[in-house]
Amino acid sequence: MYQADLEAFKRFYEATDNNLTWAEMPADIIRQWVVEMMERGNVATSVRRRLSSLRSFYKFLLRRGLVTKDPAYNIPGPKVEKKLPSYIRESEMDRLFDGDFFTEDYTGIRDRMILLTFYSTGIRLAELVSLNEKDIDLDQMQLKVTGKRNKQRIIPYGDEYGDSLRHYLAEREKFAQQKVLGQTSLFLDEITGQRINPVKVRNLVKKYLSMVTTQQRKSPHVLRHSFATAMLNRKADLQSVKELLGHESLSTTEIYTHTTFDQLKEMYNQAHPRAKYKKGGNYGNQDSGNPL
Repeated sequence: MYQADLEAFKRFYEATDNNLTWAEMPADIIRQWVVEMMERGNVATSVRRRLSSLRSFYKFLLRRGLVTKDPAYNIPGPKVEKKLPSYIRESEMDRLFDGDFFTEDYTGIRDRMILLTFYSTGIRLAELVSLNEKDIDLDQMQLKVTGKRNKQRIIPYGDEYGDSLRHYLAEREKFAQQKVLGQTSLFLDEITGQRINPVKVRNLVKKYLSMVTTQQRKSPHVLRHSFATAMLNRKADLQSVKELLGHESLSTTEIYTHTTFDQLKEMYNQAHPRAKYKKGGNYGNQDSGNPL
């Protein structure tokens, strides 16, 4: 890949000026190369990689004393657009939890509780798997979650989640008496009776989300995105969502505002009478009579 990148640049500068050499390369030529790659439809990550290869080569040439300067040093690569997080629509999540998708045995009740935990709290997969019974405060209606670098945070929950949690704990207790006593983890594997593992959780999340959505990505992290998006759509402030998600920086949480703004634009375009007005065209549904 490295050699191919250098050969691509060599072809470019020779086609631009056959008298150019590696040692006497104007920075403008490299800038032109970057522009040309973008205009030809190369993605930003690919262009940045090729530019990185060129910088590495010039560092090598400098160390060998074959050039006196690095013309690629101060040339920035194109910005890589952040991918908007995938999320499941609120209507789809409502259909999942209000429907008859879960069995009434321990496995079905646990599976529903797992998905409801992701959607109601926004916790990560590793955080959910590591939950223990002692992390639940039923009276205060909150969970104690251990996140990255063993940092702990408290997440409140609502009435629906609390009712579902009490129902699940009762079923869990009956199951644990049959399978294994003394297991402290909140979510137990229905076969071994031990702490449920992340692979099983991923698979069951994908299974149930496939029943209600055509969204391509169906994972615990998508449910985390769905939690954040739903909170912001319901007017939660960004700082509060940051604390609930356990983000170190507010900038990490801000990516969700792009999603909600896209929803806002869509709603505006559907609802506002002049949203689809085009210059030189009709002004929407107006009376054809003269104005007063």
